[in-house]
Amino acid sequence: MMDYAAIGALGFFVALALLLLRVPIGFTLVAVGTGCTLVAYSSRQGLPFDLERGINPTLGLIEAHGFEFVHAYSLSMIPLFILTGHVAYHARITTDIYDAVRVWLARLPGGLAIASLIGCAGFSAITGSSLACASSMGRICVPEMLKQGYAPRLATAAVAAGGTLGSLIPPSVLFIMYGLFTEASISKLFMAGIGPGLLSLAGFIATVMIWTWLRPSIAPRAQTVFSRAERAEALLRAWPAAVLVALVVGGIYTGVFTATEAAAVSMVFVVGFGFLSRRLSLAAFLDSARETAVQSAALFFIAVGAKIFVSFVSLTGVTRALVDLVAHAGMPDWMVLVYIVALYLAMGMFLDPLGTILLTLPFVVPLVESMSLDLIWFGVIVVKLLEIGLITPPVGLNVFVIGSVTGPEVKIHAIFAGVSRFLIMELVVLGLLLAFPALSLFIPNHTF
Repeated sequence: MMDYAAIGALGFFVALALLLLRVPIGFTLVAVGTGCTLVAYSSRQGLPFDLERGINPTLGLIEAHGFEFVHAYSLSMIPLFILTGHVAYHARITTDIYDAVRVWLARLPGGLAIASLIGCAGFSAITGSSLACASSMGRICVPEMLKQGYAPRLATAAVAAGGTLGSLIPPSVLFIMYGLFTEASISKLFMAGIGPGLLSLAGFIATVMIWTWLRPSIAPRAQTVFSRAERAEALLRAWPAAVLVALVVGGIYTGVFTATEAAAVSMVFVVGFGFLSRRLSLAAFLDSARETAVQSAALFFIAVGAKIFVSFVSLTGVTRALVDLVAHAGMPDWMVLVYIVALYLAMGMFLDPLGTILLTLPFVVPLVESMSLDLIWFGVIVVKLLEIGLITPPVGLNVFVIGSVTGPEVKIHAIFAGVSRFLIMELVVLGLLLAFPALSLFIPNHTF
């Protein structure tokens, strides 16, 4: 007969091992959560192990939590935001953002790289997905920079780093998942991500400016000169993107919309604009809907698996044992926080962001609550750490996404070499967010 806490700890390490072996996150969480729940129910204290005794309560828990979670109202914003992003891409709204900034910054040293970063920020404010941002903007920005003579390591690294902004700038799928599993306000999380997202963008732009100042040859100045009329026209074409950002950020900030309502309104706007402007064909819309259905189904399956896993962790009481262990160790809160940050940085080197956040939250959040730390602020820190993991070797997903876009023309090690400069800035921004919680909490505290 195993102790419940031991079963919980074993489940965590089995899940971690499966993820490191590249077993899909959804299957890992469902299998480990179900299997360990069955073992826990079959190993009730004071009774011999009886597998048959554990079957019915395990199935009842899976059925209840799975049905209840999938029917959660707030979960409906995920397919709405995903569809908005796909349609915006097909309607060339995201391309217009990049074109507008590119025209205005054409003569600036490193202007195309800076335009790519700002374009990624704009794309992130529509889609909420870092990988989608890196993939889509990589196809748009990297070939243009290479054509203009930019060094491959700058061209690719700028988009790989810029793509991570999709994790912080609302709407963010990671914030939605974090809010669902911690019961924190998703609207507040969205607002809390604005300041850190803009701070990260500013840090990336500073990195490009310093890099090109020290090595001017890596970013030749554009020879094309755009007239005022051309710049005004490019800026005017980007108005749909501005409206989308205003609907999500402005609508939530002013209290006109909840996060779910903002997702619905944004989707209606972008589909309406696409058809009315004739930028969106029926075939492209159906393509977007098909991709949305596939991605949403995958995310829902992962979410249900995570819910089962969370229920299993709660059942075993391993989190309470972990909190008691930390309390008995007498560590100061700042040291516990340092260990949590180190854990996320280490896991981010090998696991995808969604797997990392869903695997760790059941264990980490009770620790944070025991230290009376703000869950909204901690959510920003977690997402920032996951963002860093997207460009951290050896498994920086954004780097490999950009590598798949560029093909053999640019080697993966060259992209990682360029990304290292942005990683330094990421750690600086992380330090500021840890030291000054107001950078994350000012907007949500003055909104709701």
